[in-house]
Amino acid sequence: MSIKRGYEDGSANRRLKEIRSDSFLKMAGFRVGDKRSFDKEFPHFREPVEIGHFSLDISRTFHCDKSQLKYFIKPKDFKNVRFDLTKGYSEMIKKDETKTERINDILRWILRNKETFNLAAEGKSADSETIRNLNTDFICWRGLLTKLLCTPYENRDDWKIAVTLHNGTYYLCEFDTEAKKKEKAERTERQEEMCCWGWKFEQYLTADSPEGKPSPEAVFNNCEAFGTVVRSRLASHSLVFSGEVDAIDVDPRTGKSHYVEFKTSREFSHPGQHVSFKRYKLIKMWAQSFLVGIPEIVCGFRDDEGTVHRLETFQTNKIPYVAKDIRYPWKANVCFNFLDQFLLYIKATVKEDNHRLVHLFEWNPGMDVQCTKLALDSDYTFLPDWYINS
Repeated sequence: MSIKRGYEDGSANRRLKEIRSDSFLKMAGFRVGDKRSFDKEFPHFREPVEIGHFSLDISRTFHCDKSQLKYFIKPKDFKNVRFDLTKGYSEMIKKDETKTERINDILRWILRNKETFNLAAEGKSADSETIRNLNTDFICWRGLLTKLLCTPYENRDDWKIAVTLHNGTYYLCEFDTEAKKKEKAERTERQEEMCCWGWKFEQYLTADSPEGKPSPEAVFNNCEAFGTVVRSRLASHSLVFSGEVDAIDVDPRTGKSHYVEFKTSREFSHPGQHVSFKRYKLIKMWAQSFLVGIPEIVCGFRDDEGTVHRLETFQTNKIPYVAKDIRYPWKANVCFNFLDQFLLYIKATVKEDNHRLVHLFEWNPGMDVQCTKLALDSDYTFLPDWYINS
């Protein structure tokens, strides 16, 4: 029974809530320090294996199927296209950003695929305890891991991550920082439109079937999505995480297929912009696709008016080498060693197995990671009752 339910009086309830919201315990921090401390041999990272997928429809309703999977339809000439990313923006159907989704869709997938985690497959008896335990160290969104991988080289964006240990598994959920909330609140209409250009770009390159044709005249949205769920291992950490996939590329001759990621970027007008692209954008493109095993990224280069004039393909595994010629280049091994050490820090810090308890990890560029142990049932508690009670 939660503390809150132990009181009947409304004023006592309010006061207790105020006390609890202010209750916390600062824990030992994690030193980010000099990047050279992470410049060691690349840790073992097992190739990600897809263990499932799901779709979200126009109303953001979860479906455990491939109904939202799109197919990559390649233009005839990558060097000569004309994609107007502003077309149809006024009619665009936008996701309701006021609804908090947290990691709920991953949890829904887990509940529908419990057999994937059954330890009986590994020769252990399938008693009630083994079925409850997911036999996985960490569960989260791919985007959260991408942010962590880029942290050693990030100089602008901070982050805030809530962690809960439940039945032997660490669940990680990202929350908006105060800086992110402020940035969202102060976006201009033009900035809002530019944030939507990526979804319009996908519309020019995808169809609902391998034989279909793109329909850039149709109304577009950022509600529908197809997600892959993968299992991997980084050093001593077993990982299950999910990320959105833009499309699948099917070879009509062999039938072989692979996922592909789409990105847009401003066309370079001077060498400094090209260096900036390699330093700040390529690292995020690489981390995002490498984590889930997407081998190919198609980037559309646009002008300031929102028109893409050319496409360029990047092979994910080769991106770290593309960025090597800049001064003080980012290194893939540094990124993964940082992630490995940070996950070890979580394991060493979060010891109490309790779905009502959250440890909050916060980081600002140039600082060390700070950890706060929050009171039970804080505003950052994110595992829903329907998941716990299942």
